[in-house]
Amino acid sequence: MKTRDLALVALFAALTAVLGLVPAIDVGPVPITAQTLGVMLAGSVLGARRGFLAMLLFLVLVAVGLPVLPGGGGGLAVFAGPTAGYLLAWPVGAAVIGFVTERVWSRYNLAWAVVANVVGGIVVVYAVGVTVLALVLDLSFGAALASGAVPFLIGDAVKVAIASVVAVQVRRAYPVIERPRRAATAP
Repeated sequence: MKTRDLALVALFAALTAVLGLVPAIDVGPVPITAQTLGVMLAGSVLGARRGFLAMLLFLVLVAVGLPVLPGGGGGLAVFAGPTAGYLLAWPVGAAVIGFVTERVWSRYNLAWAVVANVVGGIVVVYAVGVTVLALVLDLSFGAALASGAVPFLIGDAVKVAIASVVAVQVRRAYPVIERPRRAATAP
């Protein structure tokens, strides 16, 4: 990994921490936060590998107790609570966003950015988050879906729009993801 890659990973982990300064909105066992915007931006701008590593670094910062979650939260206890699944899904969500972005790189536009962010930033994160929420709180999957996904849909749609517009603009101005290399063909 190059120094530039390490700096980008650290930058997006820090961006996600800064987004934790935006006050959370309590709507039930899981608050609405701005930090999933960081997940979407990491995957969209950095690609699968670096996006995954940025969110993994962020989770390490949480685990060691730094107060980088909304309200100054941090420490190992959050990985046993109702938000654990959402947090643990962040690296995977960023990787999925980056994977989709890399696969459509030559024709990447706003529509593809939206698809990537919805699939990785909403579908993947909700799938893991709601499942763990149901297990931790001993809820039916329907009840967990109602309290752990439905209240977030409008806010996450806004985050998808923001991340998608930013990713398309970054790709045009300063592409961080490298163009896929074509395989060498034999003469």
